[in-house]
Amino acid sequence: MVSRMFRMETGVDKERLGLLRSRLREADDAASPVLRALRGTPHDQEVPLALWALDEAGDIAAGLAAHTWGRWLHVNYLWVAERHRGAGLGSRLLDEAERVAREDRGCARSRVETWDFQAPGFYRSHGYELVCVIPDYPEGAKEFTLTKKLA
Repeated sequence: MVSRMFRMETGVDKERLGLLRSRLREADDAASPVLRALRGTPHDQEVPLALWALDEAGDIAAGLAAHTWGRWLHVNYLWVAERHRGAGLGSRLLDEAERVAREDRGCARSRVETWDFQAPGFYRSHGYELVCVIPDYPEGAKEFTLTKKLA
């Protein structure tokens, strides 16, 4: 058995990160026929999606930031200003994001991560099902992952 010494380094290096991403993608493609088939298709592109609700003054009352990839909608952020909560803006934004993802981008499913103090009940009321709970992420909080079939 040959003993090897490896030097460890820390630090963000854009060139190395690009190389790491490329090599991981190659390994994933070699291991997964699903990912291999996805490569080069329109669904392989991560496409941003943002929606805004503006009040009478033109200020942001609510917003949703998401992206689509692999026929999935991934809701990254959904926020409603406190004074506008309860008016249905969050529901309208989520419904519209799901519609765009389904009708315009061919998405079949949606996913979201939310903390226990945020909105797991909101997403469940919109048909999302709990698939994962991560306790103490961060310490003292729980993160929930929820998914929904769009089609």
